[in-house]
Amino acid sequence: MDWKKTLSHTGSILGPMRAEQEGTAKGFHALHNAALAEGTVSTKHKELIALAIGISKQCNDCIGFHVKAAIRAGATRDEIAETVNVVVMMNGGPGYMYGAKAMEAFDQLS
Repeated sequence: MDWKKTLSHTGSILGPMRAEQEGTAKGFHALHNAALAEGTVSTKHKELIALAIGISKQCNDCIGFHVKAAIRAGATRDEIAETVNVVVMMNGGPGYMYGAKAMEAFDQLS
């Protein structure tokens, strides 16, 4: 999978939806920004949690966007890998398969 192309495509299809459903988009982005803001738990760790949930939910776009944000927040490849390990422990085979996608995303986006 080409993660840069995938995220670019997703961004392009979200644009019209944001314009058409402005209230929902603004509300979601406000929630997103508030939930991931630096606090007692660092933004980096919050992004790793979000990544784990994205892997668990088998959401490729969530995996890509949260890997990218985790990298921006300072996450290392080893931290992504350990996050994937926890997902595998909690989700078994599907966690392993989608965890591999997260590692591929890290390698392409970092």
